[in-house]
Amino acid sequence: MNICFQKTFQRAFGTFPLKGRALTAAILAAAEVGYRAFDTAQMYGNEADTGTALATTGLPRADLCVTTKVHPDNYTDAHFLPSVEASLKALQLAQVDLLLLHWPPIGGDVAPPLRLLQGALDRGLTRNIGVSNFTVQMMRDAKAAVDAPLVTNQVEFHPLLNQDKLLAAATETGIPLSSFSSVARGEVFKHPIFAEIGRGYDKSAAQVVLRWILQKGVAVNTMSTNPANLRANFDIMDFTLSSVDMARIEAMTHTGFRVVRKGAVPWTPDWD
Repeated sequence: MNICFQKTFQRAFGTFPLKGRALTAAILAAAEVGYRAFDTAQMYGNEADTGTALATTGLPRADLCVTTKVHPDNYTDAHFLPSVEASLKALQLAQVDLLLLHWPPIGGDVAPPLRLLQGALDRGLTRNIGVSNFTVQMMRDAKAAVDAPLVTNQVEFHPLLNQDKLLAAATETGIPLSSFSSVARGEVFKHPIFAEIGRGYDKSAAQVVLRWILQKGVAVNTMSTNPANLRANFDIMDFTLSSVDMARIEAMTHTGFRVVRKGAVPWTPDWD
């Protein structure tokens, strides 16, 4: 089952870089707004805080989609499964809904960590598996490396970056994309076109950007600690951008702005 494109989970709340009381308050506010998909990672150092906050919401487990990601330092036989078990303990869960490889391994051989990922699936530690920050060739290699479906490749995706190659690879491989840095860490707000388009729909610039991502067939991850912004980021299902406005926004992808540039972390691949 492809959980990433169920309507309930198309809009996820991303927890990075929040911790402690700020994270708890944000998750409670997000749950109140209607978010049921929550995204964390071993690398974020906030799985325990996320688990406590989710338990505090009182939401039924069956209503939640919880994603976490394995740190590349744990891509070894000795560390992979113990790290996932530690994540589950921190999250206060018997299994997560989606477990991702957070970054491709150094050297680019994706098969070994993917086999470990499938091992976690086979042991019932996760309901679904996927990847993050994979290039086109890595998506192809990943599809060939495991028997289980990969339900997403979570990548930087916003209107200031052309990701047509990855979208084509998603169609080719059957591995859908989901977004992080969906508003380019605020960079989109420097471009008046998004607010201008938004006025025609009585929507904000951020809502226009997030709606464009959804209409591209990409699930959305957003983070805010502001309750008004949390609600606005969630309330993007009651309008549809016209083909003309979609094309106007598409033209902005040639801006070529990337939040996560080569060398940002040791595992950054050569982007397509």
